[in-house]
Amino acid sequence: MSQFLAALIASGTILLIILATDLGQRRITTMRMLRSVIAVAVIIAIFVHSLPTQGNDLSLQLVGIGTGLICGLIAGALLPAYRRESGELYTVGGIGYALVWIVLSAGRVVFAYGAEHWFAEGLVRFSIDYQISGADTYANAFVFMSLTMVLTRTAVLMTKMRKLKARGTADVEEHANASVARFGSR
Repeated sequence: MSQFLAALIASGTILLIILATDLGQRRITTMRMLRSVIAVAVIIAIFVHSLPTQGNDLSLQLVGIGTGLICGLIAGALLPAYRRESGELYTVGGIGYALVWIVLSAGRVVFAYGAEHWFAEGLVRFSIDYQISGADTYANAFVFMSLTMVLTRTAVLMTKMRKLKARGTADVEEHANASVARFGSR
């Protein structure tokens, strides 16, 4: 399978799952968070065939992880969460959130296409100059970027969920204490 086709399938799958899971008002559930993590784990199993470690291979793969972390934090910040009166927790995924995922997914696909058709020779020269062993290193960097982005977005959601639950518990306790104080003063 060509790098372009692999990037198209992997990026398209992650993009579809994330957008289907997060766009609009969506209830925060454990299954919602796990679904996208499971999808990325499956993609890793399918597309990561080796872990190149020569030269600067690890450095490039770590750049992918770092980029995924930053982009995941940005995506998480663009996914506000709130508590309904019923106590259920929801997020609202809008156009900004969708654009982060679309731009990054499209960027991976365009890079893979360009590596095969537009700048293959330049990429080979770059790889030799910077001691990067080959296509698997680039593919891994992008897959690790996707995984880290999804995991970071999930961690941000879990943090928001905990804060909302803690705030809800504090609100309930405060309401109960106020009721006791009012009732006790009669």
